[in-house]
Amino acid sequence: MTEMTLHEEAGPNIGKQALWILIHSLVAVGAWVAMMTAITLMNPQSVPAAITWAISLAFPALVGYLFTKAKQNEMAPHVWLIGFIWFLIICLWVLDMPTGPNQCYHCDATQKILLTFFSTSEDSGLIDGQGRLVGTWPATALMGYGFAAGFALKPKLAAKK
Repeated sequence: MTEMTLHEEAGPNIGKQALWILIHSLVAVGAWVAMMTAITLMNPQSVPAAITWAISLAFPALVGYLFTKAKQNEMAPHVWLIGFIWFLIICLWVLDMPTGPNQCYHCDATQKILLTFFSTSEDSGLIDGQGRLVGTWPATALMGYGFAAGFALKPKLAAKK
């Protein structure tokens, strides 16, 4: 067997894949932070949570599409898993928090999650009212990046026989 055949049989390089997941995750979070910074610097009186959520999805998705179009990498679409895992970790943190006056008093688990991360009309008071900023929007950015990066990957050409 030649050296190339041995390398091909060894399988994918896990370290290289992990590095590319890290790079794509940092690009996605960086795009989201840049977008949030731009919104903050514009100093609007009020931006509805739904608009911020939509921009948190769209801008990193655009960056993910363009970045993956320029640098084809099979790991780019898997970044959505990092966002999903991030959201689950923050959900567990919120579910473990005690309730009390001004902090989702007498809430069950579903109410804690819905009021902390998804409600646009009221808040649970947990995480000092920053549930969307800590959990929903960054996870959405990572998921949007990953999904759009999947569309940017070129399909592999069928091997000629």
